[in-house]
Amino acid sequence: MAFLVRFWGTRGSIPTPGRATYRYGGNTSCVEIRTDDSLFICDGGTGLRELGVDLMRRGNGPISAHLLFSHMHWDHIQGFPFFAPAYRPQNHFHIYGTHPGDTRFHSLLSGQMRSAYFPVDFSELNAHVDPTDLGPDGARVIEGVMVRCFEQKHPGLSYAYSLERNGRKVVYATDNEIDLTLADPTLPVREPNAPRVIPAKFIEFCKGADLLIADGQYTDSEYLKCTGWGHARATTVVDLAVQAGVRQVAIYHHDPMQSDRDVEAKIETCRLRAARFGSPLFVFAAREGIEIKVD
Repeated sequence: MAFLVRFWGTRGSIPTPGRATYRYGGNTSCVEIRTDDSLFICDGGTGLRELGVDLMRRGNGPISAHLLFSHMHWDHIQGFPFFAPAYRPQNHFHIYGTHPGDTRFHSLLSGQMRSAYFPVDFSELNAHVDPTDLGPDGARVIEGVMVRCFEQKHPGLSYAYSLERNGRKVVYATDNEIDLTLADPTLPVREPNAPRVIPAKFIEFCKGADLLIADGQYTDSEYLKCTGWGHARATTVVDLAVQAGVRQVAIYHHDPMQSDRDVEAKIETCRLRAARFGSPLFVFAAREGIEIKVD
């Protein structure tokens, strides 16, 4: 097995607990990616708290993990102060910047724990929480896994990450308004059924992925009211996945106003779009608690 992927938070913008969001979950962005004894954590939204609880239950030995943050907006870091393993001295966590000397993610994580925001200071964490980076090309082999980053379209910037091992590839690409990078941005409005031309560099980054986890926050109609807010329409994510030859795509970062029924309707629209293009792509909604083997 190359990777084991588990979703701990799939919601965007703000936590949304309640009966209307029970099936797909109300926690914000957090995904666990494991291979053998190596642990990668993509984003630290409120789902990170539950991941931390689960990690503590798995055993009493030291916990080591590599944390990859798409960016530092609240819904992607809120869980870190409540991440229980960070308070145990035997544990070790690496916070990755995207280029040499880049410690901003580490600095901003500590900044949210200042007394104005949180009662426990970052200095009181007992675990080793160290800044590091992916190297000059934004790529680095970490415990046998090739990790690469890609700059995305989002207010303040965000980053996608690809993880490759033993011929298998997982891409985590949330908070990316792909629609603003299309070759013809008027096409989705003028000809909604026509394939949208995705930038070649991003297609190459996602090419051949066995699993693409991608921000598909909006339906087509919702996006028209939220253009420029930094998130994609789910149908555009389908076009990306089809053009990149992706095997399966998890539509992720569900809008806080979308109920479980809304999410299911969004996914049905995406499946119909993939079928219209004659693609074997498997489309599903990211849901808290599900685990996927990528082998």
